[in-house]
Amino acid sequence: MKPASPHACDAWQLLIRLFFAQRANLPPLAAELQLSPAQCHVLHLIEPGRPIPMGQLAETLACDASNVTGLVDRLESRGLVRRRPSAEDRRVKVLDLTPAGSRLRTLLLDRMTTPPATLRRLSVGEQRALVRILTRLLE
Repeated sequence: MKPASPHACDAWQLLIRLFFAQRANLPPLAAELQLSPAQCHVLHLIEPGRPIPMGQLAETLACDASNVTGLVDRLESRGLVRRRPSAEDRRVKVLDLTPAGSRLRTLLLDRMTTPPATLRRLSVGEQRALVRILTRLLE
C-alpha cells in the first residue's frame, strides 16, 4: 500500500475537524428531546417498518449487547420502540419503532440533517462538488 499524499492527509484531517465540530450539536438536541446521544443514534438506526435484530444493532454500534439492552430498555419505557421475537428465529429479539418512536425519529432526523450555516459559505457549485466527492468516497 502506497503512503497517502499530503493532500489526502490534509483532507482527512479537515473532515475529522468538521465531524467533531458538528458532533457538538447532538447533546443539546438530545437533551431537548429528552434522549441521550446514544439513544438518538439508536433511533437513527431503526428504520420505520424495518425491524432490526438487537445483535445487529450492537454490532453496528460497536458495543456489547448488554449496553444495547440498557439503551433499548429506556427507549421501550418511553414507548418509542418495541422488542419482540424475530419471525425467522424466536431466540432473536428484534426492535421496531412504535408510532411515537417514528414521529420522534422523523423530528430528530429533520433536525440532525439540517445543514449547518457554514455550508452557506460555499457556492451552489461548490456544494454540488462536495456532494459528488463525498458520494464517491462512500461508494
